[in-house]
Amino acid sequence: MHITASAPTRIDLAGGTIDIWPLYLFHPGAQTLNAAISLRAHVRLEPRGDGQVALVSEDTSRQVVLPPGPALASDSTLPLLGRLAHHFGATGLTMTTRGESPAGAGIAGSSALNIAVCGALNEWARTSYGPETLLEIAKDIEAQVINVPTGVQDYRPALYGGIAAVELGPGVVKRVGLDVDAAALEQRLVLCYTGEPRNSGTNNWDITKRHIDGDRHVFDCFERIRDTAEAMRAALVGGDWDQVARHLATEWDNRKRLAPGVSTPAIDALIARARAAGAQAAKVCGAGGGGCMVAMAPPSHTAAVRTALAEGGARVLDFRIERDGLRLG
Repeated sequence: MHITASAPTRIDLAGGTIDIWPLYLFHPGAQTLNAAISLRAHVRLEPRGDGQVALVSEDTSRQVVLPPGPALASDSTLPLLGRLAHHFGATGLTMTTRGESPAGAGIAGSSALNIAVCGALNEWARTSYGPETLLEIAKDIEAQVINVPTGVQDYRPALYGGIAAVELGPGVVKRVGLDVDAAALEQRLVLCYTGEPRNSGTNNWDITKRHIDGDRHVFDCFERIRDTAEAMRAALVGGDWDQVARHLATEWDNRKRLAPGVSTPAIDALIARARAAGAQAAKVCGAGGGGCMVAMAPPSHTAAVRTALAEGGARVLDFRIERDGLRLG
């Protein structure tokens, strides 16, 4: 038996970080907006005859062979893969993974990989978990690996694809697909890798602690992040692209206020280049501090923006908005 699976990464448009429990509980009406994109994470499961579990990451050139049980759960070589394999009771298999996005890109590559692995192992182990159960497993095991709380938005584009809002409230996290012209949005976005990887767990945990400790500045930033996401959602559904761009710029202004490390001189320089080439707005994807950035421009200016970013040292990434989420082969 051979099983393959893949899941898309995402561009977060507005409302990021507020999706970490329990932050959204303090901001009624909180939501995040994101679009799944075609840079996918892939996994392949193949049987082996010795009962061992081999984990192979083509991206990091790491691999390890371990017996099932506690050693697999506590392995530090590929800890996410090991914990997931242990959770599903894997034995006698080789798990090989690869991602199409750069490491530390801020476009939820680890969440996409997590969902792809959970989907594949669910088939392998015949556990028959439904989508929402797989999502909870992925979220909780990733938190165990990174040792800080995880957000809830990133697993949903990986699982379901499309353009969506994730509505956040007491006892309810609800994905709502948005009726948006995906082609019109896609032709206005330019995605690039800044060359600086980032650690979202570190940035997000610092911000979470400050919020819980009663930092009024952080609280007010999240109020503005919530309000911007609400306004952008209306603009997206209405196809008002100038307003979407304006809200994207506001989202970045709000995010930069959360912590000094969200932006860097290199990121500021790339955003300035994009704006000079005709971009209406630009922001870093994910928690910030590095990784990918996305710029929004009229279709007539996107080629110039791509050129400007490449000449500034960024790696421009080709993508399309992905309608499909988790795929099993």
